[in-house]
Amino acid sequence: MTGGSASEGTLTGHVVLATADSNAFQSLRRTPTSREERFRIGRELRHKVPRQTLGYWKPPSNRPHPVDLITESHQGRLDHLIPIRVGRMVASPYGFLRGTAIVMADDVARLPSTGIFPVVCGDSHLGNFGFYASPERDLVMDLNDFDEAHPGAWEWDLRRLVASIWVAGRHNGFSESHCESSVESCVRAYREEVGHLSEQPLLSRSYERVDVDRLNQTTSNRTLRGEIERAAKRAQRRTSDRALPRFVTEENGRRRIIESPPLLTRVDERDFELIAAGLDEYLTTVTGHWQRVLGGYTIVDIAHKVVGVGSVGLRAYVVLLEGSSPDDVIFLQLKQARRSVLARFVHGTSAWHAHQGQRVVEYQQALQTVSDPLLGWTTVDGRQYYVRQFRNMKGTVPLDAVDHDGMRDYADVVGHLLAKGHARTSGASMIAGYAGRSGRLDDALCQFARLYADQTEADHHELERAVKRGVLPVEYPSGGTGFRN
Repeated sequence: MTGGSASEGTLTGHVVLATADSNAFQSLRRTPTSREERFRIGRELRHKVPRQTLGYWKPPSNRPHPVDLITESHQGRLDHLIPIRVGRMVASPYGFLRGTAIVMADDVARLPSTGIFPVVCGDSHLGNFGFYASPERDLVMDLNDFDEAHPGAWEWDLRRLVASIWVAGRHNGFSESHCESSVESCVRAYREEVGHLSEQPLLSRSYERVDVDRLNQTTSNRTLRGEIERAAKRAQRRTSDRALPRFVTEENGRRRIIESPPLLTRVDERDFELIAAGLDEYLTTVTGHWQRVLGGYTIVDIAHKVVGVGSVGLRAYVVLLEGSSPDDVIFLQLKQARRSVLARFVHGTSAWHAHQGQRVVEYQQALQTVSDPLLGWTTVDGRQYYVRQFRNMKGTVPLDAVDHDGMRDYADVVGHLLAKGHARTSGASMIAGYAGRSGRLDDALCQFARLYADQTEADHHELERAVKRGVLPVEYPSGGTGFRN
């Protein structure tokens, strides 16, 4: 059976996808399926989809060419930014993997699937975990990118994560055995965490979180612990007020974001008015208290900002707002939201969110233990966006600075975080029943990660060839603006 199939044996009907279903509360009137029964269903799935089959990867004869999928994903993007996107992807196999969620989604969705469909991240590579501020201004760590979030097979997320670990390990010069130990650590952590959470009350799962203090206490590797501490300190300095001296200037008595074309450019008057109107609409999507708070700010300047790898070419704006005093400022970010790359593979769910910004926001809140209280969505000039704080103590651990033991420990952390996100939505008991307590799932996904790392390197080579032939335009990275996301 394949992911997204409604054929006999798919368990979609057993999963309550309450975050998106408009009739979700009908589930309160149903006879509940016991935890033991759900665990049994998951365990019996091993007969239909043996765990070792998750280690399988061989490109099918009808596999779409990766460059064709990349070209397809460029539709609707700003043409002058596409060379930057290609440059960031062609820089390394890891950069390629980061920017090509569409390629891996097409691959994994055609593989054997358990049919257990929680809400998934859709782009759970190693770089999409990091720090950010909770509403209480505590520094927490979790998944932090949800552009592709959607109901989908849990193993799609886990496959993408382990492949990214192996590719990143090779990028760091680690041996194959060290890459394998990191992937094994990740899968074991995922399996143990989802097993633990499946035994907890449903409400308790929603309170599980990892903050910096807990992370430091549980990290034994000295190199990784040092990088976590440094990354946390950097993140704590990434606030709106601290950004002012470096990224904002004053012109004729009015603050302006400092431009750095083509990565950071101020918008024209027409776009300024359209975005300002869109932010008024956005206010209706946040809760009453935060509406009142934001209502006390005034828009000062707006700039288009190139972000990430996969998102390059989509429209993204940073907005500078001032409160009642010169030092009371915040930055908001509007980021264009399009249909998830997973949507085409999951039948019957594509219409749940007519607004893709709303989809991103609601699934972010579903997968994270705590989220930005200013999350919301809007429409500008016919395009859909989600809105969040821009300078919100966001940060990541620089993986090129950790040794192989540190990578193994970090893989353990992100495995726990991914399991926590999945368990918050649905299917934890069935996933736990399928995964079991042995290392069979770990072994299978180690095999898959190695094979798909090979595939990623081959696909990256195809991108290099396309660039050399002039099929795709390219602009190679030459530093940045410093105005990082």
